[in-house]
Amino acid sequence: MKVTVENKKGLNKDLKVFIDKETMSSYMDEKYEEIKGSVNLKGFRPGKVPKEILKRQFGKAVFGEVLDKVLKETSTKALEENKIKPAGQPKLDLKTYGEDKDLEYVLSVTELPKVEIKSLENIKFDEYTVKIADSETDKRIKEIAKKQPNFKEVSADTKAKKGDLVSLDYKATVDGKDFKGSEGKNTQLTLGKDLFLKGFDDQLIGVKKDDEKIVEATLPENFPEKELVNKKAKFNCKILSVKQSEEVKIDDDFAKNLGAKDLSDLKTLISKQINDEYKNSLDQLSKNQILKEIEKIKIDEVPENLIEEEVKVLSQGMSEEEAKKNKKDFEEKAKTRIKTGLILNEFGEKNQIKVTEQEVQAEVQKQLRMMPGQEKMVMDFYQKNPSALASLRGTVYEEKILNLIKEKGKANKKEISKEEAEKILKEAHEHNHDHSHGEEKKETKKKSSAKSEKEKKPATKKAKSKPVAKKTKKVSKK
Repeated sequence: MKVTVENKKGLNKDLKVFIDKETMSSYMDEKYEEIKGSVNLKGFRPGKVPKEILKRQFGKAVFGEVLDKVLKETSTKALEENKIKPAGQPKLDLKTYGEDKDLEYVLSVTELPKVEIKSLENIKFDEYTVKIADSETDKRIKEIAKKQPNFKEVSADTKAKKGDLVSLDYKATVDGKDFKGSEGKNTQLTLGKDLFLKGFDDQLIGVKKDDEKIVEATLPENFPEKELVNKKAKFNCKILSVKQSEEVKIDDDFAKNLGAKDLSDLKTLISKQINDEYKNSLDQLSKNQILKEIEKIKIDEVPENLIEEEVKVLSQGMSEEEAKKNKKDFEEKAKTRIKTGLILNEFGEKNQIKVTEQEVQAEVQKQLRMMPGQEKMVMDFYQKNPSALASLRGTVYEEKILNLIKEKGKANKKEISKEEAEKILKEAHEHNHDHSHGEEKKETKKKSSAKSEKEKKPATKKAKSKPVAKKTKKVSKK
């Protein structure tokens, strides 16, 4: 095989590939040997059909398969030998081909630009740790304690009030008749929560232990016995006990009930929990800073075909007129996204970053936990949409790249208070919201303008409020 690189125009190159007819003949002979054993022709034993007979019978089909194989192998080898990474699918133009002929073709390719990643090792960003004050930890523990039920039985003559826990047996009737589910034993109600039947709790305020009380309540719309829905029932209640809530004592026993070793261990765990609540958002701000720095790295030329593809994605769902008006803006956004993706991808390849199947499945499980009750729907979505799973793999890949850049970069470490963390996150959110709002106003103006020219259909793509996380073009994990 002989390869000549011609017509170098920036990132565009033509590779002229030549394979002599002797090499092509050897490929053909290999293929005839391969099929000889499986061909059954009348008058010949299996595996004994002469090549000339095979050639007359199957020559065109064999050549087609051989040509396809040779083109794939030689084009891949030509790109590898010349260290060309193609941006998109190369175009192939056959010049000379045929049985007992030389093979000559031209491979037109747009090359990925050379990317400088050395500066990523010195990239600067802020890295935050939140110092949680003891008072914050104590406040959180007190909030937890308030939510822990701690009822103690009161004396027999103490009347129940709102917030007390009343235990009772009851027997109910409608129009003097029993019905299915009309009896209840040791039913517990916290008065005032109204969790049993509307208005039921209020009628028990003032009862004491061993009292009997008739309570009337209307059976609800979702009552199982449909013929009794919205009917008034009489509940004959026997009060078993009245308990009042007491303040939970915050001590080692309280901590052990929550799974900690002791109170000191609980404080450490709660402090970490509060810190973790801010960590993910603050880490994302650090990554946004890194992405901003990456945008400053210069790339001489971005492949036009990639820009065109990305513009199509950005303008998806828009009318032709709208897409045309926004084209320049979309091209700039496309260049930024592609450039960032190329740099991240180059860094990932140089550092041999891989994404395992376990990591992808862990990300799927994380999404399942975020959508309780919809687990089956999420799993079905990923099983039926391989492209969505590939996108998820790209997200994990990009995350691993950014984490490694953080490790290698120069972190400006800042220890901040909880209040400072809240302020930083609020400012980031407001800045992002203002940016999104401005984009929405521009988009609305463009839409209304396009609509007034002719009665065109409004664009189906809606402007979305962007999250704090900066949107970049996902890097693909090959």
